Amino acid sequence: MRARLATTVGGAAATVSRLAGRDGSVIGGVIGLRLEPDLLSLLSVGRQVILVTGTNGKTTTTRLISAALAATGQQIASNVFGANMEAGLTYALSRAPDAPLAVLETDEKYIPAMIKATRPKVVVLLNLSRDQMDRAAEIWMLARRWREALAAAPGTLVVANADDPLVAWAASSAGAVTWVAAGQRWREDSWCCPHCGAHLARHGDDWSCRECANRRPPVRWTLQDDQVIDPAGRALPLRLTLPGRANASNAVVALAVAEAFGIDAPSALAEMRTVASVAGRYTQVQRHGTEVRLLLAKNPAGWLEALDVMAPAPVPVLLAVNAQGPDGRDTSWLWDVDFRRLHGRTVLVGGERRMDLAVRLEADDVAFRLVDDIDQAIDLARSPRLEVLANYTAFQQYRAVVGRAE
Repeated sequence: MRARLATTVGGAAATVSRLAGRDGSVIGGVIGLRLEPDLLSLLSVGRQVILVTGTNGKTTTTRLISAALAATGQQIASNVFGANMEAGLTYALSRAPDAPLAVLETDEKYIPAMIKATRPKVVVLLNLSRDQMDRAAEIWMLARRWREALAAAPGTLVVANADDPLVAWAASSAGAVTWVAAGQRWREDSWCCPHCGAHLARHGDDWSCRECANRRPPVRWTLQDDQVIDPAGRALPLRLTLPGRANASNAVVALAVAEAFGIDAPSALAEMRTVASVAGRYTQVQRHGTEVRLLLAKNPAGWLEALDVMAPAPVPVLLAVNAQGPDGRDTSWLWDVDFRRLHGRTVLVGGERRMDLAVRLEADDVAFRLVDDIDQAIDLARSPRLEVLANYTAFQQYRAVVGRAE
């Protein structure tokens, strides 16, 4: 009865929040948990829960897994808009009380607590790199916490990216692991062995420690160019609607999860190819006669991938950075991004911390103009197309503007 009351009151609070023009997926869960602190655990009972975590790609992979599992014909609960801490997971489950499946994006800091609360069937580990160290702590510490949590959950299957040494080390404590070769372009945080601290030898995506037995485990699924190699050795074209190598990596992980639910790769891919946008990412809208495409990136690894996805010159680019709570207060990570590839392009710079970004671009000899908002950027660009790359809260601010009718 108490859980039912907490769910009802939390849902009502979420409805009021949405009517006020805000996202209700957090406040609904917060109020529900205050009324019943064990609400997440209670709502997880009787479900097959999949937790998805990593520094980058959580939201997209969660969406792709949900699409793949649609082939089962069962209802799926999911926090599709990225509210990925306890309140967000709680609200997602409360909104779909009869869903037997739950695919839940989970903040990398909170994954140990969420494993304990939800007793998941599957945990997905995508990658680990520096991100919001003022909030989430140092990534080797996170990897150690993941490792301890998975060792204490022997009934959970882990789907892990074998190409990331930190992820592989964390996952190796689990009772059952499906290893996926999903790639790792950003390697600046994984040159040393997480087991002994020695230098890692790296050859392509393969890696091994020079001092101990730690090495890349044998994989079951492999991403190879724009194809996936399945466990039988068959090459299947991905042909995703979502662009870029990073989304191909997310997709091969999603296929490995689908396999755990008895879904064959062709059936899963057919569903995944229908995904064209994820919580506003990659959305293309018309604004004052300009086609605007929105891209989200929150840390050096994410910006590396997003810069590759952007349309080439002469399409102008708007870059925007904030440093609010969800972004992390520290913008020093900008110095880990190589902006030299923007030489010769029309670059506009916005966001609340645009001066931080301006200093960084100046150091890379990238010419730019400062703008106050996205409409000023459109006016200055004078182009039929504009690429917008922003971190989390800047992205949400721009999305709110371009989502309104002119």
